[in-house]
Amino acid sequence: MLSKEIGVDLGTANVLVHVRGQGIVLNEPSVVAIDQVTKQVVAVGEEARQMLGRTPGNIVAIRPLREGVIADFDVTEIMLRHFLRKTIGKSSMLRPRLMICVPAGITSVEQKAVREAAEACGVKQVDLIEEPKAAAIGAGLNIFEPSGSLVVDIGGGTTDIAVLSLGDVVTSSSLRVAGDKFDEAIVKFIRREYNLMIGERTAEELKKELATVYPGHDDKSREVRGRDMMTGLPKTIEVKAGQMREALADTVAAIISATKSVLERTPPELAADIFDKGVMLTGGGALIAGLDKLMVDELQVPVHIAEDPMQCVVIGTGKFLEMRDALRTKALRNGGKVAGRR
Repeated sequence: MLSKEIGVDLGTANVLVHVRGQGIVLNEPSVVAIDQVTKQVVAVGEEARQMLGRTPGNIVAIRPLREGVIADFDVTEIMLRHFLRKTIGKSSMLRPRLMICVPAGITSVEQKAVREAAEACGVKQVDLIEEPKAAAIGAGLNIFEPSGSLVVDIGGGTTDIAVLSLGDVVTSSSLRVAGDKFDEAIVKFIRREYNLMIGERTAEELKKELATVYPGHDDKSREVRGRDMMTGLPKTIEVKAGQMREALADTVAAIISATKSVLERTPPELAADIFDKGVMLTGGGALIAGLDKLMVDELQVPVHIAEDPMQCVVIGTGKFLEMRDALRTKALRNGGKVAGRR
């Protein structure tokens, strides 16, 4: 029996798994809950995410990936093993081939950690593909033609910005400013403005439901509950969208500045293609209201949001798995190497 070919978006916020021929079969938060006394795993994925900030003293909910890379090797291995078992079952007969997405700016040490975590799960082969390349393919861009494409992938831990042509990255930048930093900025703003302490999950809900970075819907509001830092008692406040714009201003400015920098380093012919085709936004951060309009104002190029931004990376990985055999044959015929193989 042939081994399965599996694409994994090993994200800071979520892990998505694509099985060749089946599509996306798993989408769960990158969280593991562990009992610190017995050292046993209590929950993984969505069940563990529900425990964030709500666990008793002996149970800790851990996010083993931070800023796009492995922060806790052992817990990452446990999480990956759990998701692979959930995806393909417990059969040891089917040692899968994995292709894992990694940030564009990942170091060789961080690459090795990803490989070793996957190999410890008993997989047959591990290949790595850069996230902006996978995101571009998943967004429907033809990166294999001799024409420039610019993708800005705003994930949970990193924002990857890359110009691609002829199937590879021409110039890129990987910024450790993304969804998690948006959440942190919201927590800090609420604490500074209202002396109110809110949790990570509340900040994420505010980001999804209320956050905007462009003028227009500033009066939209939402109630927020937290702990008053003066009295220590629960308190409810009302937050407006315009305040979220203020809270996120610095983090969004960092992403736009990095995108400008990549454009400035792009060869003139490819830059001309980008001014014609525009920028493709992918990742969960692409869904923040008004980000595309703000980037149009700042970059003076068209900006498009991918059809399914949150799943672009894993969709692209799946597509690359399907086209890899054809690419390998072509590369061998031309005496070259296969894109995506590291």
